[in-house]
This record gives sequence, C-alpha cells and structure tokens, in this order.
Amino acid sequence: MSTPTGFMEITRQLPADRDPLERIKDWEEFHLHLSEEELRSQGARCMDCGTPYCHTGMEISGGTSGCPVNNLIPEWNNLIYRGQWKDALDRLHKTNNFPEFTGRVCPAPCEGACTVGLIGSPVTIKNIENTIIERGFEEGWVVPQPPTQRTGKRVAIVGSGPAGLAAAAQLNKAGHEVTVYERADRIGGLLTYGIPTMKLDKNVVQRRVDLLEAEGVTFVTNTEIGKDIPSQQLVDEFDAVVLCGGATKPREFDIEGRELQGVHYAMDYLNGTIKSYLDSNLEDGNYISAKGQDVIVIGGGDTGTDCVATALRHECRSITQFGTHTKAPLTRDPIANPWPQFPNVYTLDYAQEEAKALYGQDPREFSIMTTKFVGDENGHVKELHTVQIERIVDETGRKVYNPIPGTERVFPAQLVLIAIGFDGPESTIIDQLNLEQDRRSNVKAAYGKYRTNTDKVFAAGDMRRGQSLVVWAINEGREAAREVDKFLMGSSLLP
Repeated sequence: MSTPTGFMEITRQLPADRDPLERIKDWEEFHLHLSEEELRSQGARCMDCGTPYCHTGMEISGGTSGCPVNNLIPEWNNLIYRGQWKDALDRLHKTNNFPEFTGRVCPAPCEGACTVGLIGSPVTIKNIENTIIERGFEEGWVVPQPPTQRTGKRVAIVGSGPAGLAAAAQLNKAGHEVTVYERADRIGGLLTYGIPTMKLDKNVVQRRVDLLEAEGVTFVTNTEIGKDIPSQQLVDEFDAVVLCGGATKPREFDIEGRELQGVHYAMDYLNGTIKSYLDSNLEDGNYISAKGQDVIVIGGGDTGTDCVATALRHECRSITQFGTHTKAPLTRDPIANPWPQFPNVYTLDYAQEEAKALYGQDPREFSIMTTKFVGDENGHVKELHTVQIERIVDETGRKVYNPIPGTERVFPAQLVLIAIGFDGPESTIIDQLNLEQDRRSNVKAAYGKYRTNTDKVFAAGDMRRGQSLVVWAINEGREAAREVDKFLMGSSLLP
C-alpha cells in the first residue's frame, strides 16, 4: 500500500480538458495531463483493499464491473507513487497489450468498482494507466520484442480491431507466423475508423501497429475475406483462423420516411469524416457534412455522442441527441444501482459538454422516440416527429416503450444520424464457412474456448459477443490466442 490513509487525506483530481469552445475548432485530442507529482499523489489514494474489485472484471446486471483484462491496478498505483514507472509499465503490459487505447477510450468500469468510490470518489485509474504507457513511449521503454524462435505454425486473423490486434500480438509472442487481414485501407478496425480522432489520435494506433510489424506480424489491407479471398481458402492455407470481424451490421430503423435523403447510419457519417481527415485534412470533401444544418442524432450511446462531437466540428447550426432511456439521477441509487455496478449517474460526456458550452444546454432529449421522418418536395428530410415514452417491463421480462399521449413534438432537421446499435456481424464469412450462430446472430463460440463448429476456426471480440467495449475485445483476443496456441501446440504459456 502506498500510504494507509491516502484515500482519506487526498482528494480525487483529474486533469483539465482543453476548453470546449476552443477544441471544437480542431480534431486534436482534448485531454490535458497532470504533473508527475500530482499523478503520484493520486496513486496514493489506492487502498490496496483486500478484494480489489477494480481488476476483477465481470458483468453484473447487464453492465461491466471492474477491468475485463484484469489490470493489476493496486500494484501499479503503488509503483507510480514510489516513482517506479518502468516497473509500473511492466505490470501494466502483463495484462493489457494496448493500454494507450483503453487509457483513452475505455469508460473505466474499474473506477466504478473502486472501493474508495463506495463512500467517496474513486481513484483516477484511467488517467494513471494512460500516463504510464505514454511515459513508457517517451522514455523509450516500449520497443519491439520479436519472439526468439518460430513454431512453423501459421495463423490468419480476420479483422484488425482491438480483438484482432490483441490476438495477433499474443500469437506472435508465442512464435507463430501471424497474418492479419483488414478490408479497410488502414489497420485498426474501429480504433481507426469508428472512434473520432479527438478521442483517439490515429498516430497512437499506427505507433502500435508499427511495433507489431517490427515484431513480425504481417498486415494485409484492402482485402475482404469472403470476397477478395474465399473464406475456405484461408482455412485451407493456415493452421488456424481467428475471426475478429466485429459486429458491424447496423440495426435497422424501419419507420416512415427512412428512405429520405439526409438520413444516414452513424458509422457511415463518422467513418467518412475520419477517412477524409486522414487522407486530406477534409479538403477532398468525401464525407457527409453537417455544416449549417440542424442535426438530430438518434441514439444515446457512445457512437451517438461521437456524432454530436463530429457535427459540432463540422459547424452545424444546431444539434440534438435522442435517447429512449430516462435521465439518470445525480447520485448512484444504492438499491437499483449498488456498488460495484457501473454507476448510472447523470454526467456530461465530452460532446455534450461541448454542445452545452456552444448552445447553452445539454443537447440530449431523454425518454423520446421518433415516430416518423418528413421530407420536403425534393425528397430530403426536413423534420422529425416524436413522442415521449414510458419504459415498463412486461410480465415476460421484456422492456416495452409506451407512448405518452399529448407529448408529440416536431423537430426541424436536414441531417439525421442513426446510432441505435448493431445487429451482429455481417454474414459473408459465416455463410461460406457454415458457422453456427447464437440467438443474436453472433458467431457461436463458447466464452473462454472461442472455438466455432468449423475445424481450425475460432472467433473473438464483437463478432462473438456482440457490440461491446474495446477492453472486452482485448480480453477476448488475448484469451482466444491462448486457446489457439493450445490447439496448435497441445499446451500454452500465454496468460
């Protein structure tokens, strides 16, 4: 333990973010940093409690509690308090291949399960994690570590998102020849196309990809398995195949007026902007622009929030974000939402903070449902019709949304972005390999085993579990790598 009473004597401190009205003028990351002395002080707040729920990742009541990759949080909190940064980095890398990703984009369920947070403010775990890895890069401690010998086994990984990269890193470490196939023009999956640059600078992704290449991983871009290369060919040519293609099929939103121009899926909007920014700093114009438009984002999750932030940087005229969920309470409900569940409390994420700074209010509308889109004479959306709703649970346990009479409203909109989630993986590879699917259409492979019904084929990440967190994808990629290593060698030393 750093100091027995640190959590009592030191208050939680987070680094300031760049001013919202300034940061919406560019596409750079918005977080600032604490000094080394401040970070060491924050590490001293860790209690080193008897049962550190912060690193015992599990799902409770449909949400994540603690760290899914089981980061050794109390250990590296203590190490940075003592100034042992390199040792802290070693402990961090034991469980997490990519702390520079999770330290930026993870919602930090570890902090929600922090024992200090039971009666006070949790330790600033996420910020400490990110600082450790960035210190490692700055000091030159993070260097390529290729395996000393090769096994002669060849593994193909389909998809280069966090699950695919984690699996590649671990299998390469075990000495196997690993080839990662990505259909996009850049490696990274949703880390590159999906998460805006202000949350995750793409140089950070490329930095890690370069390291993996230096360690011996082969990356193949602009190649879609199932189209450019038949799926069975991969199975025939490699000793094992790991499917990490994600859950990329957008959920249908089948209401009146859906076919109107100006109504788009969120990922088409986000990915177009990211690619144009990376290709030409948005000068090529190959993206859906929100400039000068009234924008409605349908969906209250992270993807919807990223759409809000992107539209603000496009200089939209107005922005509103719809959610079917109720407005969260200001404090955790000890009965309905007890510790160590992830706290369901009212907060402003970065995009809502920016919108409030610009327009004077939180852009979100809660407990609201869109009933139809209405277009103009040119077939372009001009307004949305909505109604307030009440969510109940029926006798079968199913959530039902009941409209509240008299609460109908009309919102002007020339651009509508649908961010209501995903309906599982695309079917091309699944059909070609005759893979079994679960009731949600994901590839069927038991958690912890990751083997599909087709010989030599494994599945991990969102393609197996459905839409989830980056940290769960890393967890599954690591675990799947261990199972593949067992399959190929009879046993495994991978964690």
